[in-house]
Order: sequence, then structure tokens, then C-alpha cells
Amino acid sequence: MGAGHAHPVYRERRTPVHDVPAHVKLVAVVSFVLVVVATPGTWYPAFAAYLVILAAVAGAARLRIGFIVPRLVVELPFVIFALLLPFVATGPRIEIGGISVSETGLVAGIALLMKATLSVIASIVFASTTSPREMVRGLERLRLPQILVQILTFMLRYLDVVGGELKRMRIARESRAFTARHLGHLRVLGHAAGALFIRSYERGERVHLAMLSRGYTGRLPVMEQPRVAASVWVRALAVPAAALAVLLGSWVLS
Repeated sequence: MGAGHAHPVYRERRTPVHDVPAHVKLVAVVSFVLVVVATPGTWYPAFAAYLVILAAVAGAARLRIGFIVPRLVVELPFVIFALLLPFVATGPRIEIGGISVSETGLVAGIALLMKATLSVIASIVFASTTSPREMVRGLERLRLPQILVQILTFMLRYLDVVGGELKRMRIARESRAFTARHLGHLRVLGHAAGALFIRSYERGERVHLAMLSRGYTGRLPVMEQPRVAASVWVRALAVPAAALAVLLGSWVLS
């Protein structure tokens, strides 16, 4: 998982958000999402305030809206489910544009969409300001089981390796004037997928033998990391604290 591998989300730069250690940011993100999820679905001003908070953090990280919005496509399943809720839910019916929908389903769908969008934006900001290597170290600091840390480490490292192998195989096919035009070409693509699996498996065996020859015993060395200053924790947790203040204020005013 070398630093030289390009990452589709992470943006390497120096900002106050980038400088916060990964495990501190992870705690802040999870806490923020928990506050968002705990907010009643009809407290729309609170959700608007959460969006302002995220916009401030994204601005501090120098992330533009044009960078964040296209990556919201990962919440498409939630969007589809939220759009279906007004039509499949039971309860009182209302008409919108001549279409009868469930009022309960409409409210639930809007709430789901707002909560999912805010959570995904928070995750994008976290992923954009934290490299994969830092994420793994952050999980170590949070005492995630060692076996899970190793799985994540190898997965992040070899996604690039397998992706590069797949790209080379695609270039080799195209250099031989191959283009998938009809279902008959699925056989060729199936053989390519099988070859990719075998190559990846064989590479994994070679890597494992190389690790054993270098003294690997089933555990990766844990790097000692300096203690995080209290001021860093305060700065990071100010984000979920602000969201919690909005939630409590909305509860008092309701």
C-alpha cells in the first residue's frame, strides 16, 4: 500500500482537516453520523444546519462541491428506496401532482434521503482527507482486531495490483482488435476473468511465501505513534459537538 499509488478519492494537501490523525477523524465522523441518524425525520432546519457544518469542514479541507457531488452516486440504492417508499407504504394518502402517495412513506423517504446524503458527505470528506495508509493506522489506534486490520491492509494494497493487471489484459485484448459487441463475446470475457483470478491467486501465494521468508508470523508490526494533543481532539470533536448542539436546540424549541 505504497504512497505512490493513486487513490480516486484521497486528495493530498496540507489543510487543518488533513492534519488531524485518522483515528481522531474517524471518531468525529462516527459521532456526527450518530447525531444525524438520531434526529427525527421532520426536523428539517436541523438537517439544514448539519449541511452547513459539513460545508464548513469541506471548505476547511479545500474540497469543492464539484468534487463531492459526483461521488454521491454511492448512495443511489438509498435514493431508489426513498423514492419507492411513498408508493409502497401504507397510511393516509395525499396527492402530489395528481399522484396518490402515502404521507407516512413520503415523510420517511425524505428523512432517509437527508440522513443518507449527510452521512455520505461526511464519509467523502473523511476519505478525501485521509490516505488509505492512515486509515489502517487509525483503525489500529482504535484497537480494531488485528486480523481485520491485516485484511483491510492487503485489500487496499492489492486492489491497485489487480486493477493494474486487469488494465494490462484489457489493453492486450484491444491491441488484437477485440471489442465486446454481442453475447458471444462473453466467453472471451469469462476466460479473461478466470485468468485474472488465477494470476491474482498465484501472486498472492508468492507474496505470502516472501512474507514468511522475512519472518512473518501472522501479525503485522504495529508502529508506535505519538500521543495526540488534547487540542486536536477538541478541534475534531467540535464538529459532532456542534451537530449535537443543533439537535438539543431543536429538541428544546420543538
